Amino acid sequence: MDALADLWSFLTTADNWWGTRGIVNRTWEHVRISVLAVLLATAIALPPAVLLGHVKRFGAVAVTIVNIGRAIPSFAILALTFPLFIEWGFGLGFWPTFTALVVLGIPPIFTNTYTGVRGVSPEIVEAADGVGMRPHEVVLRVELPSAAPLVITGLRISAVQIVATATLGALVGFQALGSFIVEGLAQFDEGKILGGALLVAVLAIATEVGFSAAERALTPWARRGPAATTASTRRSRRGARSGASPAVGATPS
Repeated sequence: MDALADLWSFLTTADNWWGTRGIVNRTWEHVRISVLAVLLATAIALPPAVLLGHVKRFGAVAVTIVNIGRAIPSFAILALTFPLFIEWGFGLGFWPTFTALVVLGIPPIFTNTYTGVRGVSPEIVEAADGVGMRPHEVVLRVELPSAAPLVITGLRISAVQIVATATLGALVGFQALGSFIVEGLAQFDEGKILGGALLVAVLAIATEVGFSAAERALTPWARRGPAATTASTRRSRRGARSGASPAVGATPS
């Protein structure tokens, strides 16, 4: 009960919310580095995953190589990059943490995107080819929309992992929500420890809920079930035979 009282005291003390070391500023820094890491991981992982999924070659090798990043602990990446960034003059905190988060975020995005694009039904792709779509149109209007549920799932997994792991940045001087945990351990302050952990958990849950809502909003066809998918495939075939553009841009494989 004392720990819960300390947590309540931490969260209800106004001085803990404001200033450079306050909850508001550290939450903003946590969100900022997480968003930037997800964006860069997406920029690195998405294009090659789409390309390899489209050509259906070398994907298994690429996925294996990319997934090596999952075997490397984020703390190890922090420990390896921290002295390098110090030597190169980048300073403490942000860059070692950012690098570790980007490396962590790439595998789920790459693997899910490749799997989603590669798994698009050949019948749907053939229907698109049959009406004269160029390769880039097939990718943008057929394969990517069909793979969208898996792509967004990969982004969601990556984002949640990044938000949770950004807590480790406090170990190399990055001022974010993890700093409350590190400071609480050093000061034997259970309120700070629990407060920091609670704030990180809430932010991770909010990220999960936000991406799940975005997935439902952006891919409504994914909830229609097998019958809708079969009907869409049949319409695509009829469109290909008649020369009309098939309605496959927003249907899954």
